[in-house]
Amino acid sequence: QEKYVESGGDLVPPGGSLRLSCAGSGLSFSDEIMTWHRQSPDKAREWVATLFPGGATFYTDSVTGRFTVSRDDAKNTMYLHMKSLRPEDTAVYYCQKHESATWGQGTQVTVAN
Repeated sequence: QEKYVESGGDLVPPGGSLRLSCAGSGLSFSDEIMTWHRQSPDKAREWVATLFPGGATFYTDSVTGRFTVSRDDAKNTMYLHMKSLRPEDTAVYYCQKHESATWGQGTQVTVAN
């Protein structure tokens, strides 16, 4: 059974940067299609980014050019590097293997003055 632990969320001002981490167990991130998602209080959970085993990445339009996903295979950890943050990026961020039924607890990102 895979397990995900997200961390790194914080309160940051608009235009700020953050790096989120996703530590995994029960699977090897380097062998899997890994994804980031987010959920705001008044919205359904939405897909943010995908990282393929070979390194290809894809992003939802609203974060393209601002967010970058990467992976440290030695640590079995995935990262979401976020810059030029906007208030609409405020959400709880989650990671998981593509189409997994398992979710972590998420990490809260709040973009506000």
